[in-house]
Amino acid sequence: MTTYTHEYEAAPPRRRRRWGRRLLIVFIVLLVILGGLLVVADRVAASVAERTISDEIAKELVAQDIKSSPPEVSVGGFPFLTQVLSGEYQSIKISLRDLEGNVEGDGVRVPRLDVDARDVSAPLDTLRSGQGEVVAQTLDGTATISYASVVDLMDQPGLRLSERDGKLVVDAQLDVAGQRVDLSGTADLSIANGRVQIRVRDLQAEGVSQLPGVQALVNQFARQISISIALPELPFKLDVRGVQARPDGLAVDAQALDVALNQW
Repeated sequence: MTTYTHEYEAAPPRRRRRWGRRLLIVFIVLLVILGGLLVVADRVAASVAERTISDEIAKELVAQDIKSSPPEVSVGGFPFLTQVLSGEYQSIKISLRDLEGNVEGDGVRVPRLDVDARDVSAPLDTLRSGQGEVVAQTLDGTATISYASVVDLMDQPGLRLSERDGKLVVDAQLDVAGQRVDLSGTADLSIANGRVQIRVRDLQAEGVSQLPGVQALVNQFARQISISIALPELPFKLDVRGVQARPDGLAVDAQALDVALNQW
């Protein structure tokens, strides 16, 4: 009679399996902690660099007799530490508030100037010692001018400026034959010799436009409130290129190439 025997593989001890799971869990936890520490270190290093660059820009503003609130600097790109080691940064954003500088003639304050510096070279020794240049290949800036400050320059009671569909809208009032008449129209925006040009056009008198001589008075008033606005001297050698109407005010676009953020 033939007998058959079955050999069974012994199962691994439970303790060994549990110990393996614990090692895996510990390893994962360590990786998470290490990753968190690297992220924290990265952000701390970025914060130090932002303060350093802000301090250098503030010093240069004082040297150029340009007043503003302390510069707000934000370094873009992640991870930051690799940018520190290479000395090359993808983007550095700079915000200046309540900008005041040298102005010729009728000028306005700039409540906010936002600058995006791209492809910035900032060697580690420069950031550490404060000596040397932090150079951006391109700078794109936007200076915002409030409508209230423009209206103050126009000096006409009842005048209002606003934006609609990307156009500068003008609403005003005019005395015609002893009667207060509402006017509405638009204005053309342009840049000439570094100044913002506002030319009011298509101004119409509501309800009385058909009366003899009314449109001539309206056209004369439109020329009267059309103005040329001088801007404060902008930092970083920014060159004014264009202007457009936005809900929060006039946005003046400017650009500069190959500029040292801490020496200009």
